[in-house]
Amino acid sequence: MERGWNNVPLSEEEGVDTAMIPDNEKSSMLYSACFLDPKGRIVTDAMLWKRRINEEEEYLIDVPGDAADELLAHLKMYKLRRSKVTIGDESSCMSVHTVYGTLADGGSPPGYIAAVDPRHPSLGMRVLNIGNDDNNTSTTTHEERTSQFASLMSDYFPPSFGTYDVIRKLAGIAEGTELTNKTPLECNHDFLNSISFNKGCYLGQELTARTNFTGVIRKRIMPCVIVDTQMEVPRPWLWASMLQEHGLDGLDERAKAALMIDEDDEEEVGAGSEIMPPLLPRLSAPGAGGLVAMLSGSVLPLPDEGVAEEKKAEDEYKTMEEASKFVQEISSIAGENSKIVDTKDGRTIGKIVSSPAPGTTVLLAQMRMDRVGLLGGDNKWSRVNRILIGDSKKELRYLPFMPLWWPDVDSETGKGKIVEEEEN
Repeated sequence: MERGWNNVPLSEEEGVDTAMIPDNEKSSMLYSACFLDPKGRIVTDAMLWKRRINEEEEYLIDVPGDAADELLAHLKMYKLRRSKVTIGDESSCMSVHTVYGTLADGGSPPGYIAAVDPRHPSLGMRVLNIGNDDNNTSTTTHEERTSQFASLMSDYFPPSFGTYDVIRKLAGIAEGTELTNKTPLECNHDFLNSISFNKGCYLGQELTARTNFTGVIRKRIMPCVIVDTQMEVPRPWLWASMLQEHGLDGLDERAKAALMIDEDDEEEVGAGSEIMPPLLPRLSAPGAGGLVAMLSGSVLPLPDEGVAEEKKAEDEYKTMEEASKFVQEISSIAGENSKIVDTKDGRTIGKIVSSPAPGTTVLLAQMRMDRVGLLGGDNKWSRVNRILIGDSKKELRYLPFMPLWWPDVDSETGKGKIVEEEEN
């Protein structure tokens, strides 16, 4: 459950988070941000809601529930003694919901405010239940508000409780305590519109700015699918491995067609142009979900014609049973902070920050960028890789992918490439 605090004025809030909030009425109502400690390490991520009540602006901090208490203590520590700011926990009368669609046509229903997720539009809309009055005196419970919202949306979207964590992990988003003590750029908040490099001083700014302007990002959180070493590698990763190893010359015509590379593109690439397909698959949450469903046996390939119905049913049951056992096995060994070790040289190439999404083998890990082929060096990601996770001795394979919202990554700095506009 999300938690929120209100009555934080703009002037005081700006010194403790990384977001730049324009001080005008026409600016957006929802912003993504991080709260940092003095060393530039993340306390938690959050979203900042801006709204007007009785001609005064109010800011609500929408924060993952597992980091709420720590953020409350953090805010109180840096609250000025003579300040008139009041910081209150409003989670008892407010709830947060996510809609993977749009409410723009009809606007927000009474008692709700909604906005597109500021991190990336593919993450849907964030909806805040603020009750039916301006004083937030709702007496309903979180469960009752959730039921009311589901009923309200039932004519437009099918309810799907408990899927937020699955979708955010498929989308490559780490939240709350998963980010604690890490730097914002290692957690991709430079890609998620959470950091302003133009605003005035804020807590933890020195390390953040220095890393952005002079440093190299050697680790980033990214989604990985864990599969058995005997499983056939899906084409997107097969092509990625060939591309990393041999460049465009290593791709066959079918792969080039799938990556939408034509002869003119090949000539430009050969001439040193920036045109180059991603070195890892770039997937949306639905696209990743479809591949994961296929890999986990939830979506089975069409059986060969002529196979008896009894044999089809038997094979389907066996496949589903084996997939279920594998998902349970990965869930038991891939806990948070477990190391990912490459058996080729025994080196740690990543650390799990978020255990597998329920019913899947998709996890979030802070991976070394060079070991997935996105940072310069001799290391390439290989489709025949073998890894160990935590204390387990079972050899596995990892399939990393770039979320849809990732930009192209500079192989020298690990940062997003700067796109220069062409002059007319």
